[in-house]
Amino acid sequence: MKVKFRIWRQKAPGQKGDFQEYETDGLNEDMSFLEALDHLNEQLVLRGEEVIAFEYDCREGICGQCGVFINGRAHGPHRNMTTCQLHMRSFRDGDSITVEPWRATAFPVLKDLIVDRSAMDRIIEQGGYITAKTGTAPEANAIPIGKEIADKAMDAAACIGCGACVATCKNASAALFTAAKINHLNTLPQGKPEAYKRVVGMTEQMTLEGFGNCSLTGACEVECPEGISIRNIAEMNGWYLKAKIFG
Repeated sequence: MKVKFRIWRQKAPGQKGDFQEYETDGLNEDMSFLEALDHLNEQLVLRGEEVIAFEYDCREGICGQCGVFINGRAHGPHRNMTTCQLHMRSFRDGDSITVEPWRATAFPVLKDLIVDRSAMDRIIEQGGYITAKTGTAPEANAIPIGKEIADKAMDAAACIGCGACVATCKNASAALFTAAKINHLNTLPQGKPEAYKRVVGMTEQMTLEGFGNCSLTGACEVECPEGISIRNIAEMNGWYLKAKIFG
């Protein structure tokens, strides 16, 4: 299998970047997309050229580190999938594939396909945790939680923080990410005491980081690898309103 990669190259933050083309052969349809990039990098090493910098960790759709735009779509042509889960059988022999980093003011490019997503970490720092002094962990069934509530919390907690929601949003909004992190704690009894403080702190930090406003186009839900619903955003807005009135 032979393809032509058109890849964004940028040496450092703030420097001008551009697309460069690379033809590579010897691929097969069972390779993951990241394995295809590995194959290309091996060829670049043999030619004495600088390898393409891209980010990854688990390569199992868990860590959320591998996000890139592929042919204008976050993580590639399929819904609810990370880049590392994408395989070359999704493309045809001879295809031209454009690969570029997330595009958002709050996600500055560090090098090539790697962006700085530490803005998301700073949102978490403003309330994405529970501060209650628990001491020794209680027995798992000591706090009975209904299945409906537990399922709702776990659906929100599934967010892997990849940033696809931000990158695909026309406003570069982090509302889906922030809502998921707020709701998975606010839904559970352990998170209720700090619910108002949490929602205000995290949403205001989101604004400070330069993320845009949500206009509920739904693109974030389509591209989210975990399929997290935009209903979370509406619920976060409800929490924020109650925090401003009653908090």
